[in-house]
Amino acid sequence: MIGMLKSTHAFRYAAAAVFVALLQTGVLGYQISQHALILRHGQEVLLKSLPVDPRDLLRGEYVILNYDISTIEPVLLVGERPGMTGSQRLWVRIAPQPDGFWAVQQASFQQLPPVDKTVVLLTQPFTYDANNEYSLNVQYGIERFYVPEGEGKALEDARNDAQVSVAVRVDKDGAAQIRRLLVDGQPVFEEALY
Repeated sequence: MIGMLKSTHAFRYAAAAVFVALLQTGVLGYQISQHALILRHGQEVLLKSLPVDPRDLLRGEYVILNYDISTIEPVLLVGERPGMTGSQRLWVRIAPQPDGFWAVQQASFQQLPPVDKTVVLLTQPFTYDANNEYSLNVQYGIERFYVPEGEGKALEDARNDAQVSVAVRVDKDGAAQIRRLLVDGQPVFEEALY
């Protein structure tokens, strides 16, 4: 009887371990496939990088990227603004400019409809202050680019000299992924699909 109880408990533990492993594999597979889908099918836009600093103990060396589209001026906001302070997201419409880079046309706390020759990005959640009448600083989840060990300093120097630009792919839901990092218009790093 005791031996049967032990084998039942062992079976339950083994089944739970297999279930957890399958769940983790499924979540990881979903995240990788989402990343690859955006890179493969998303609309490509070119963004100008601004100076900012770099190292992640778990993932290695990276370059911090800041964009001119990360600052949303109040005049660009359309639609109703939230009446209360709290966590919000913005839909930001960008369009190509004569210099080839994309710039903010408008932003809204409500979803923006598609318009030809523009792309709508969805920001990461940020704390919105209902009393703020100044520009909003937002992020899109593309503010770090991981590079091989020892490559970060040269890229930071180029970034600080305004020589770095980033080719980004954006899916139909506004999610963005960095596709390529360019220095003086020449690709130096390309993100692998997997």
